[in-house]
Amino acid sequence: MRTIVHLSDLHFGRVDERLLEPLRRQVAKLAPHLVVVSGDLTQRAKPAEFRAARAFLDSLAGPQVVVPGNHDVPYYNVFQRFFQPLDKYRRFIAEDVEPYYVDAEIAVVGVNTARSLVFKGGRINREQVDRARARLCTLPEGVTKIIVTHHPFDVPEASTEAHQIVGRAQMAIPLLAECGADLLLSGHLHDTHTGHTRDRYRIEGFNALVVQAGTATSNRRREQPNSFNALRIEARRVAIDRYHWDESADHFAFNGTERFQHTSAGWAVALG
Repeated sequence: MRTIVHLSDLHFGRVDERLLEPLRRQVAKLAPHLVVVSGDLTQRAKPAEFRAARAFLDSLAGPQVVVPGNHDVPYYNVFQRFFQPLDKYRRFIAEDVEPYYVDAEIAVVGVNTARSLVFKGGRINREQVDRARARLCTLPEGVTKIIVTHHPFDVPEASTEAHQIVGRAQMAIPLLAECGADLLLSGHLHDTHTGHTRDRYRIEGFNALVVQAGTATSNRRREQPNSFNALRIEARRVAIDRYHWDESADHFAFNGTERFQHTSAGWAVALG
């Protein structure tokens, strides 16, 4: 079994400082094999914010897959935004903006969806999909294949945020389906949610899980509690544990589990 802690939208520069140490403690208690951070490490891509984000990441033990978000691209400095959009990210966080982790049970591919030309939205292109396919398509049966982006491939059915779905998703999903992508992890919406690709993309015999994480530490909560996910993955089964900030107890409390199993038609809610 593998455990992945999925954090998102840290927004250093607008963090609730009270949450940092309890979050560190809870992550350490879960002892994950991998920590995934799906973008927006900073609020305005300032050096001090990146330094704070780097210090926080350094306080979490174990390997990490971290991708940028739209807030990690400079907002006000026009030259940097268009000619050096991720220079500070590469300097303070990681040179590789599309990291890759693989072991005997899981493969996790980071994809950078942040773009200079849009201030909030994101995009994936064919070259990025081809790189992800090169990493996933040749893996042996039984390895759970995971894509990490900041911008989501889907939103809840009742959401008004459909315009925030990553650009060119309709191109990307069928190609990723050919490689048997299992889970699509993302952030951006500051809400926690699990959905299914079949509801939007309707590819016969394919149904990946779309796993959305809320904001772990930002005070920009959008009427949702601070939260993060822990995924427990084994033998074609996935359990997604939700942890929400408990104001009265000053810690991140377990808030429930969703369980899924892989079938001939893709991922489905586990019956037992």
